[in-house]
Amino acid sequence: MDKTEARLTLAVDAMGSDKGPQEVLEGVAQAVEFSPRSTDFMLFGQEEILSEIIEKHSVLGNARVSVRHAPEIVGMDEKPIAGIKGKKNSSMSLALLALKNGEADALLSCGNTGCLMAGGAIRLRTLEGVERPALCTIWPGRERYFTLLDAGANPHAKPFHIVQSAVLGSNYARLALGLVRPKVGLLTIGTEEGKGNEVIHETHSMLKDIDGSILNYAGLIEGFQIFENVVDVVVCDGFVGNIVLKACESLSKLIGSFLDEELKRNALRKTGALLSKGAFRSLKQRINPEQFGGAPLLGLTKNVIKAHGSSNRNHISGAIKIALDLVQHDMLSQVTEDIRETNELLRPEPLPVKGLQAKEK
Repeated sequence: MDKTEARLTLAVDAMGSDKGPQEVLEGVAQAVEFSPRSTDFMLFGQEEILSEIIEKHSVLGNARVSVRHAPEIVGMDEKPIAGIKGKKNSSMSLALLALKNGEADALLSCGNTGCLMAGGAIRLRTLEGVERPALCTIWPGRERYFTLLDAGANPHAKPFHIVQSAVLGSNYARLALGLVRPKVGLLTIGTEEGKGNEVIHETHSMLKDIDGSILNYAGLIEGFQIFENVVDVVVCDGFVGNIVLKACESLSKLIGSFLDEELKRNALRKTGALLSKGAFRSLKQRINPEQFGGAPLLGLTKNVIKAHGSSNRNHISGAIKIALDLVQHDMLSQVTEDIRETNELLRPEPLPVKGLQAKEK
């Protein structure tokens, strides 16, 4: 049977959002409208709360939406491994278990990023040959969208981890952005050879070794080039990526608030703003992050999507679309092949099993 015709099940951690389960379920309701009829939604959370919301929502009250009771919630302040292992009956843990057992094809959560990453590595394991998963985000550029990773999954990355992130991000850019051969750039403090720290130097050398065969590596890029579409995939460690992500989100909100204040400062400006309403609407659409409201945790054996804790219903809906696209296009097969080739070129000797995966054993 063709993958697009097969029955798909999406597990949703309904309790991890800062806005509460109501907003998550509103996003699911939007997704029910546009998703194929062969798509089922499995909601994990406190049954009494979720059932009450579902009963009042006609779209959610159908056979495609079911509830799995999860009495516990993983808090945003909990430590990664302790949050998962200490709360085995949480909405996040039970959703991960359903994904592991094949009851679901993908998982969406707005919850604690560290716990989701640790839970994914422990419960699902990484793909063969992948050492660390990476969060991949989609951003608007001057002419087109681009991807950036790692956005926070692995803040203590070694050069080889960053190289693998580049491979993962390149594959995702092909799927999400429709690019045949996306250009990859390594984020650093200068484009001249020798700029940056030792991690950058070693990563740059490794990326050049797989340029042409596995990646289309365009070289080093600086921060001011990120939004100029110099490359299609911006790669960095999770420490830098998370700072860039949150700094840009904060700056965007600040500029928006400044603009709003200035346009309302006097009657003349208010009139001008009214006349420019169409332009502002177009601008909002160009930079609208809602259609890419989730970041896939790439490198796992199953599809896991992380949405921002403060996601609204439109972000949730966009994240669900990403989850369905990942399942329908079966990206994992191509990723596994590219990672295998990368490891053969850069690390011919397999590494011993260690870390989170070893602990699970």
